[in-house]
Amino acid sequence: MIPRRLRGLALGSAAALVLAVSACSGGGAPQTNTDDGSGGGGGDSGYTIQMVTHETPGDSFWDKIRAGAEQAAKDTGSKLQYSNDPAADKQAQLIQTAVDSKVDGIATTLVTPDALAGAVKSATDAGIPLVGFNSGIDQYKDLGALMYFGSDENLAGATAGEKIAAAGGKKPLCVIQAAGSVALEARCAGVKSKIAATENIQVNGADDSAVVASLQAKLQQDPSIDYIVTLGAPIALDAMKAQEQSSSEAKLVTFDLNADAAQAIKDGKIEFSVDQQPYVQGYLAVTALYLNIKNGNDMGGGKPVLTGPSFVDASNIDKILPFAKNNTR
Repeated sequence: MIPRRLRGLALGSAAALVLAVSACSGGGAPQTNTDDGSGGGGGDSGYTIQMVTHETPGDSFWDKIRAGAEQAAKDTGSKLQYSNDPAADKQAQLIQTAVDSKVDGIATTLVTPDALAGAVKSATDAGIPLVGFNSGIDQYKDLGALMYFGSDENLAGATAGEKIAAAGGKKPLCVIQAAGSVALEARCAGVKSKIAATENIQVNGADDSAVVASLQAKLQQDPSIDYIVTLGAPIALDAMKAQEQSSSEAKLVTFDLNADAAQAIKDGKIEFSVDQQPYVQGYLAVTALYLNIKNGNDMGGGKPVLTGPSFVDASNIDKILPFAKNNTR
């Protein structure tokens, strides 16, 4: 399985948020950024936290991850450093660089666990607390990450498949935009577990025009496709163009959310979104590291802290649309 403006929760509400949550996107040129998130209501803790992701530049999904992380850094008085690269080996190098610079904690996506294993071990060997988020829910413990914050993608995919089947869907097309992503593969596998005729298609998520062309060709070739399942909001917008250009009558559902996708749900162009609440993932990952460094706290009781799946559809879009436009949902 990607405008950085902030709005979030005060540190005093973080524990309540974690309890509530507990109960319950590849390719392209690399990009590296560093932000100082120190200050704000948390004073100055003196801690430096490194966040490393597999963000593809231009994918609006990651704006929410980063916004949540930056807000948490402000609330805890920590310095946040952010870096990203969609290439697995480059992401591993970024983790190793964070280890070498002796940061106080590392939060990283684990989208390609095998490729990142060595760098993660380097962090744990150095005594640097590391948490996983967003990708790698089934692998984070084996890699040595202390905690994990994200959605159960197998559950999310299966639940989406159930909703599609209940609505009469017979042949979904599941669109994978990043090769090798364990999270994206799990989503499609979950859909297929409920609808056996589900077919996967691989597209280049870093090239919108190529995504549109691939989907248009597939929809024209196979008019029996009655649902398109995209695994990221920007890909859903590409799928809408492909639907129009191919005159397909397939219905569209997506994973993840941005302002345009939320508006499309409001307009009836997208049936529903399976939201993993990326803002919460970024916020909790940084907050958890702060609490672990400061107090030795461990969230989740040895299990992942789930931020999804949370469904957005016609029944709740009026409430959620303003938050999506504000980049916090």
